[in-house]
Amino acid sequence: MSCHHDVTVCDPAIAQLADLFHLLGDPTRLRIVLACLDAPIAVSGIASTLELSSSLVSHHLRLLRAARIVKSERQGKQVFYSAADAHISGVLNDMLEHIAEPANGSEA
Repeated sequence: MSCHHDVTVCDPAIAQLADLFHLLGDPTRLRIVLACLDAPIAVSGIASTLELSSSLVSHHLRLLRAARIVKSERQGKQVFYSAADAHISGVLNDMLEHIAEPANGSEA
């Protein structure tokens, strides 16, 4: 059964979506996900780029990976993280474009 936009049937889907937005509502986690959009990046690279500790980045990545927002791939001794799929990167890129648009003053 598809639950496309049917809020009465899809309470579990609504809860799952709310959890995803809650995770992405944290500025640190959002910055980490954005760092993973362009290319796979190691924890040390994320930590360096965002000026965070590796342990903090790893903690957030565990949560993001459990929610299927990012995925990991081991290469040798390092683990590289990237957006889980095109849906994640698409939503974030669309929202970045949205906030970059000038407000036109018409609240519809």
